[in-house]
Parts: sequence; C-alpha cells; structure tokens
Amino acid sequence: MGMTVDELRTAVAQGGIDTVIVGFTDHYGRLMGKRFDAEFFLESAVQDGTHGCSYLLTVDMEMEPVAGYSFANWQQGFGDVHLVPDLATLRRAAWADSTAIVLCDVRTNSSHDLVAVSPRQILRRQVERLSALGFEAHAASELEFYLFQNDYRSARSGGYRNLQTSGWYSEDYHLLQGGRVEGYVGAARRMLNATGIPVENSKGETGRGQHELNIRYAEVLDMADRHTLMKHGMKALADRQGISLTFMAKPFHQDAGSSSHIHLSLWDPEAETNVFPSGSNVAQLDGRSDIFRWFLAGWMAYANDFMVCYAPTVNSYKRYVDASWAPTRIAWSGDNRTAGFRVVGEGSSLRIECRIPGADSNPYLAYAASLASGLAGIEQQLEPPAQFDGDAYSAEQLPRVARTLAEAVEGFDDSTVARSAFGDDVVDHYAHFHRTEVNAFNNAVTDWERNRYFEQI
Repeated sequence: MGMTVDELRTAVAQGGIDTVIVGFTDHYGRLMGKRFDAEFFLESAVQDGTHGCSYLLTVDMEMEPVAGYSFANWQQGFGDVHLVPDLATLRRAAWADSTAIVLCDVRTNSSHDLVAVSPRQILRRQVERLSALGFEAHAASELEFYLFQNDYRSARSGGYRNLQTSGWYSEDYHLLQGGRVEGYVGAARRMLNATGIPVENSKGETGRGQHELNIRYAEVLDMADRHTLMKHGMKALADRQGISLTFMAKPFHQDAGSSSHIHLSLWDPEAETNVFPSGSNVAQLDGRSDIFRWFLAGWMAYANDFMVCYAPTVNSYKRYVDASWAPTRIAWSGDNRTAGFRVVGEGSSLRIECRIPGADSNPYLAYAASLASGLAGIEQQLEPPAQFDGDAYSAEQLPRVARTLAEAVEGFDDSTVARSAFGDDVVDHYAHFHRTEVNAFNNAVTDWERNRYFEQI
C-alpha cells in the first residue's frame, strides 16, 4: 500500500503530511538522506531529486571517511551524488507524525548514471539479469531482533552492559511472555501495516527478549525496500517508546543469534506462475524443475563466495555455532533446521529458504548475492548434492560456512563468480570496505582481553 504523488499532494493540502524523508542505504544498510518540507518536495525534489555527499559510500560505522576507495576520496574532493526518488516506494512513514518517505536510486552527479557500488543498484543489476532470462524473483525476509527496556542513549552511555531484556526466559512461541511486549511488538505490526508493509505475524524466539516479525513476500527489489524500511521504522518506533532493540547477529554469547532467513522462488511474470515446481510430485527432487535444481545448486556452491553479503560484520560470525539454530554447514534438506538451505512449501508456494544471513545483513546485498549465485547455477546447469538427512551440525564431511569476516572477504575478493556478477569495481569496493572493518576490530582492545589478561598474565 504505497502512495501516489497525487495522494501525497492531497494529504499535504489537507495538512496530513508536512515532511517527506528522502533516503538511500549505505554499505551497512542504514538509511541516509534528508527530511524535506513536503510542499518543497512536491515543488522541486519529486522531479529533480536532491544531492548528497559521495563520502556516504566510503564511511565507516562512525561516519568517518575511509581512504582507499576509487569511487570517492579526498583527492577527488568528495563531490555530490544525485539522489533520485523512486516514486514507486513513496508511502507514509507511520513511525513518525505527518511524515512520508521515499527511497532513492543513487546516480553520478555529472553523467547521471546509476552508481554501481550503491546497494540498491547492485540488487537491481541482478534483477535485470534475471529478467533477461524471462524470470522474476519473489522473496521474503524473516527478521529477528532483541528487545530491551533500556533506551538507546542510556544503553550507549552504559557501554551496552547490563541491559534489561524485555523477557527473562526463553520465549520461543511462548504466548504469555510474548504478550508482555505487545506494547511494542503490536505497535510495530500496526506501524508496518500503516506504512504499506503488510505483516504476517510476530512470535517470541529462543533467546531472552528475542523476537521475530515476518512480513509478506513481494518481488525481490520491493522486498529489499520493505526490509530496509522495516528495520529503520522499528528502531524509530522503539526510540519513541523509550526502549531499544538490536539487529546485531550475536549480541550475547550465551543466547542464540538473530537471523534474517530469506525465502526465494522464481516466477514467470507473464504466466504468473512459480517455475520451481515440475509436475504434481513436488515431494521429491525429480518433481521439481531444472531451474529449481540449478538455482539451488548455484546458491549452495557459491555461498562462501558471497558470504560477506550474508554476514557483513565481525560479529556476524559469532552466530555460526553448532546446535545454536544458526547453520554451520552448507547442505540442503526438507524440514530440517540444521541445514543451511531448506526446501519448503509446495506447488505455487515452493521456495528455497536460506538460513545463512544474519539480521545484520544489508538486504539489497543479501538478495543480490542469492540471485547472483542462483543465476550462476542456471548458467552452468549445476546439479545440487543429494538431500541431507540428519544432524548437519555433526556432519564434518559437509562444507562449512566461513568462520570469520577475514576469511569471507578473501573468498569474495578471489571469486570469479562474484566478479562476473557484480563487476570488478563493486567487488574491489566492498572488499576494501570489509577489510577496513576487519582491521578496525583487529586494532581494538576488547573487554574480553582485559578480563582475561589484566591480572593473570
């Protein structure tokens, strides 16, 4: 449920909207942009867009520009990029009063070409490759998070220690404990629906204070937009309520990590049919189409080539612990949550669930990696391994997901498939980004080190 420009114009004239947020995501998936007076947006920005500093695609988490990027740097003077609203994404921002929001494509300021290293463009390029084969992807994200009674400012000032989780015991599917946070989670469901992001359900998860909120599937670019807005809106809503949440992959070593399982299927847009099933026997692999087999095989074969897109931070890799509900082995199965890939649904709902991505992933990059891998499988007509039965955690013969961000970035940098799909400029840009993150961690002195070595060494 979006909003047309005419509907925005009416809402502005009636006093219902006075602000329009114009934004795009950086490497981390954070929304960057400006807040416009709604009347000026309609007079100018709706047609001409706006501008932002190119350094936004070179900064670290603390907004410091990082040297070594060819896209933008001090030598070039950090000029502007052109932010062009994609009016198909225009909608109310129900987490804020009298506000609408629109997402932008990032273009160069001179030639107005799409910026290849912007996350939305990376996904768009894979969507275009898929479209050239006559397919479109339908996708859905399952997003987990931890909820706290502390507000963001006090959590920060306390060094994120001794936080009070919203729940005090494991609440997976637990309706009593889950009901205690309806003041926030229920409000989040209603906020998302009012933002034009249809919600399916929410539930408690296995960690203390951990929850999951699921939104309905959509075309893959639309889904990545929804995922981005969902994360931003949920943080903003928590901030207004004086509480906080985190999408960190592993906020506590003693509790389960937070995932972002992603579901994908390929469709024939003209026939409006899922191309994964083949015939009526969908209970066996031979009851599924060649496209299904090849796509699954590629997604699995090149999972580690694109691991940085599923697990983009140092913390991401703390989530991959055996018997923790996070996958550690690359295998596919049916109804088996120990495998990295599950095949679920039947008929038109037949889809592949990848359980590898964490809640900290940038959805544009995670979905782009999924399509790039699957497309490579289709192009190479790869065959998947046999279905795995049993406990994948204990199956040492299976390939393992990368253990660290340092390992993952080398796999990405060396990948001919990633370079073919994304382009050398994109791979070089993001390899530099992730190496910068690794170096920042390696140079940091942690609480763990002080607690372990201060007196005893």
